[in-house]
Amino acid sequence: MNAASVTVGALDGLRLNFALQAGLLRLLSRQEHLNKINVFPVPDGDTGTNLALTARAVLEALRRWPDSHAGKTLTRVADAALDGARGNSGAILAQFFLGLGDKLGHLHAVDTHAFAAAVDGGALYARESLSEPREGTILTVLTDFAHALQRAGRDGPDDFRALFARGVKAAQASLARTQFQLDALRRANVVDAGALGFVELVTGVLDYLDSGRREAPAGADQVAIDDASVEPAAGTEQDLEYRYCTECVVSGDQVDRRHLREALSALGGSLVIAGLQHKVRVHIHVDDPAAVFEVAARFGTVSGEKADDMQRQQHSAHAGGRRVAIVVDSAADIPEDTMDRLGIHMVPVRVHFGEHSYLDKVGLGSAEFFARLERGEGPPKTSQPPPGDFRRQFEFLGSHFDAVVSINLTSRASGTCAAAETAASRSGTHGKVTVIDSRNASLGQGLLAIYAAERAAAGDDAATVIAATRAMIPRTHTFGVPGSLEYAVRGGRVPRWVQRVADALRLMPVLHAAPDGRVTTCGVLFGRGDLTGKFARFVQRRMRSHARYRVLVGHANCEGEGQWLLEMLRGPHVESARLIPLGTALGAHGGPGMLVAAFQETP
Repeated sequence: MNAASVTVGALDGLRLNFALQAGLLRLLSRQEHLNKINVFPVPDGDTGTNLALTARAVLEALRRWPDSHAGKTLTRVADAALDGARGNSGAILAQFFLGLGDKLGHLHAVDTHAFAAAVDGGALYARESLSEPREGTILTVLTDFAHALQRAGRDGPDDFRALFARGVKAAQASLARTQFQLDALRRANVVDAGALGFVELVTGVLDYLDSGRREAPAGADQVAIDDASVEPAAGTEQDLEYRYCTECVVSGDQVDRRHLREALSALGGSLVIAGLQHKVRVHIHVDDPAAVFEVAARFGTVSGEKADDMQRQQHSAHAGGRRVAIVVDSAADIPEDTMDRLGIHMVPVRVHFGEHSYLDKVGLGSAEFFARLERGEGPPKTSQPPPGDFRRQFEFLGSHFDAVVSINLTSRASGTCAAAETAASRSGTHGKVTVIDSRNASLGQGLLAIYAAERAAAGDDAATVIAATRAMIPRTHTFGVPGSLEYAVRGGRVPRWVQRVADALRLMPVLHAAPDGRVTTCGVLFGRGDLTGKFARFVQRRMRSHARYRVLVGHANCEGEGQWLLEMLRGPHVESARLIPLGTALGAHGGPGMLVAAFQETP
C-alpha cells in the first residue's frame, strides 16, 4: 500500500481501520508523559492510564473485526470505546467516537466533506456529555480540530492528508493555548493532558496518511513507551472536593439520560454521561460511590462498577523518592489509617447479594456486609476482580514508580492472584510489576502488605522488598473462629451434617491459613462458653515465647469481643496490636460474630 492510495479521496473501512490504529498506537506510546502532566481537574496522575485503557479497547476491536465498510468500522470503534472508556478524558473520547459512528454509520466509504461534518458532530456530542464543560481541556481542542476540518473541507481539495494536516496544525495550536486557559495548568506550566492525548491520536493518523505505515504489527498488545520515568509529576497535591473517581455502565431499553444526569448531579462533580439510548457510561467524582450505583440502578442494569481513590492516587503521583508501590486486593484486611500512611493501593473484590453487586470496601463496608447477612439477604458470593482492574492500577503506579509489588489473596482459595498475574504480564509501563501469592488471607495478607510497604517507605529497592516480603510469608499466621457455622453452611463451604455434629458436641472449628495457602480447619474449641478466651489461648499456644510479634485482630460486628481478644493477646512479646473490622475474605464464611487473629514474627 503506498501513501498516495491512502491520502487521496475516500477512506474505506480498512484504510480507516489502519489510520486509527496508527493514531491509537502513538497515543499509547505517550501514556507515562500524559500521567506526569495530569493536573486537571485533579492532580491524580492517571489521564495517560485512562486514555491508554480506552485506546486498547478500541485497538482490540479494530484488530478483531477488520471491515471494508467504513460506517461499520466506526460503529464498532464507538461501541468498544464506550465499553473500555476510563476516566474523564476516556469518556469524552468515547462520546466523540459515538458521534462519528452515528453520523457516518451508513457509509461504505467516507469522503473528506462527510468526515469533517461528522467530526464537528462528534465534538458537539462530546461537549453535551459533560454537565459542566470547561474550556482549556480536550473539549476545546476537539472543537478547534473540528472547525479546522470544516474549513479545510470547504476550501481545500478532496484529500484526507491535506484535511488532517490542517486539523492537526489547528489542534496543536489549540493545545498550546490550554496552558493559559485554566489556572491549574498555568501554575503547573503544562498543557492539558487529555487534550495532548487527542493531539497525539490525530497526529498518529496524519503520520499514517503521510507514510501508509503502521507503527506496530496487528495483534501487538504493547508499544514502546516514551521514557518518562525520571520526569517529575506536574503540579502539587491539593485538598480534593471529592475522593473517588467513580464509573459504571447503565444499560436498558431506553436509558433516560436527562433524568439520570439530574439525579447524579447532586452527588458530586466532573459528571460525564457518555453513550446513547441503550447504553451509557457514567463518570463522576464523589465521596460515596455506592450512592452512584444505587441511583444508576434506577435507570437500567448497572455493570462495570469502579471507584478509584483519587486522594491516594495524587499522593502516589507526587510521592517523590519512593521507588516501590504496594498493591493489595480487598481480601486483605488493613487498618485504614495505615493504608493512607503507607500509600497502599487496593483493588476491590466484587461482592454479590442475589442480583446486586458491590465493590468490596468501597461500595459496601464491613458493617453493612454483616448487617445484610444478619437480615438473611441470602448467602453472599465473592468474585475476583477482573484483570482489567489490576491492569489499570498497575499501569497508573508503574508510570510513577520504578516497580509495583502486588500482594494477593492465596491462590489456593481464589483466582484473584491469577488475575493479577495476567494483568502484570500485559502492563505497559517502565515500572516492573511483580505479583506475590501471600498464601494467606484477611489479616495475614494485610500484615504482609504492611511489612512490604514499610520496607518500600524506608527506601528499599524492588528486589529487596520482594525478597524480604517472601521471607515473611512463613512467619505470618492467621486463625479465625466463626460466629456460627450457619453462614458457612449457607454458602456451601460446610455440609449441614457437620454443623449438626458440631452443635451436638458443642464444638467450634478454628480456621487457619495453612503453609501451603489452603484455608482449612486446624483444630476445634470444646464447649460454646467463653469462646473468646478459648480462642485467645489457642492462638497464644502457637506463638513462640522468645519471639517478637505484630498482631492484628478482626471482628465481624462484635467490637466488644474483638477488644477483649486483643487485650488477651497483648503481652511483652507483642510489639504492636490493632483491632479492625473484619472484611469479606473470611467473614463471608464465619458470619457476624466471627473473630480473626493474625500475628507476624518480626525479624
